Amino acid sequence: MTQPAVQPDLRHHREVPVLWWLRKRSYFVFVMRELSSIFVAWLVLYLCLFVRAVGRGEAAYEAHLEWAASPWLVALHVVAFGFVVLHTITWFALTPQAMVLTVRGRRVPGVVVIGAQYAGLAVVSGFVFWLVTR
Repeated sequence: MTQPAVQPDLRHHREVPVLWWLRKRSYFVFVMRELSSIFVAWLVLYLCLFVRAVGRGEAAYEAHLEWAASPWLVALHVVAFGFVVLHTITWFALTPQAMVLTVRGRRVPGVVVIGAQYAGLAVVSGFVFWLVTR
């Protein structure tokens, strides 16, 4: 009895280094933008915890503020803020490719779309600032 012939594996297996994303700036920015989503999720969770503490009364609110003032949490929020800024900038820059706006049959230039987003961000930020400081 003869053994069946073993078919060679003709698929190409290219080894990809773990740090492949450090080779080009565009790859690095892509990975950092994806990583920024984790920090955006953390800030949403943090705000939910903050609202919960406020709803539970003054003692819970004070305990939350004490926890929020811990050095490691302040450092985490500084890093998170940087990632949220990166996330915002890259998201605004991608919008003209993801959403084509036309007015009277003509495409709105990408710079106008991006500028409108930054203007909206400034208006909303100013309103929130006014609400918090009044």
